[in-house]
Amino acid sequence: MGRHTLHGNPPIEVELRRSARAKRLSLRVSRLDGRVTLTLPERSPDREGIAFLHAREAWLRGHLMLIAPVHTVAVGGTVPFEGRNLLIVTGEARRARLEAARFVVPAGDRVGARVKALLKATARDRLAAASDHYAAKLGHSYTRLSIRDTRSRWGSCSSQGVLMYSWRLIMAPPEVLRYVAAHEVAHLTEMNHAPAFWAVVAKLFPDYQARRQWLRDHGDQLHRIQFDD
Repeated sequence: MGRHTLHGNPPIEVELRRSARAKRLSLRVSRLDGRVTLTLPERSPDREGIAFLHAREAWLRGHLMLIAPVHTVAVGGTVPFEGRNLLIVTGEARRARLEAARFVVPAGDRVGARVKALLKATARDRLAAASDHYAAKLGHSYTRLSIRDTRSRWGSCSSQGVLMYSWRLIMAPPEVLRYVAAHEVAHLTEMNHAPAFWAVVAKLFPDYQARRQWLRDHGDQLHRIQFDD
């Protein structure tokens, strides 16, 4: 449909879209990047959507103020690792490494990229170990494991037994990472989210509900960490 700007301090850019499935006007603010989307039913006139948007401006501005700013990785700053914020320092190193509860990186540029590479490699090791552990408990095996930077999900399991995880899970507490591994491995036996599936998850990881809630409450913060230099 296009875009509409709410003028003010600061101006707010709003993406306008139509949906055949929408029954009413709806306004959504992404917790990841603050993107604002106004969805209209197919037959709603544009003026109705714009009027709705202006009527909700105060709510919208208040909501945007609550979204944490993007956190850029840099020397002297911190990055979460297994639930703890670790300081980034420079030192004698060819690549980023963990040392005495700190990230040590070579002097120079590409700090974010170096820390990201270390996090991804460590995430793969932790997730492979957890996946192997839970798969063995079920007496099943997966065919392949991949690490990506997905925003819509923390993990997935295909019908061919391919496991996919977000490497950003390494920044969450270890129990959260293990819960996601148990969740996806459970799909090797139940390719759905029916009660039988959750029974398998509970068998593998009894305290899964608290870890699932952690991701709902804090997961968006992991996506707001910017590693591009």
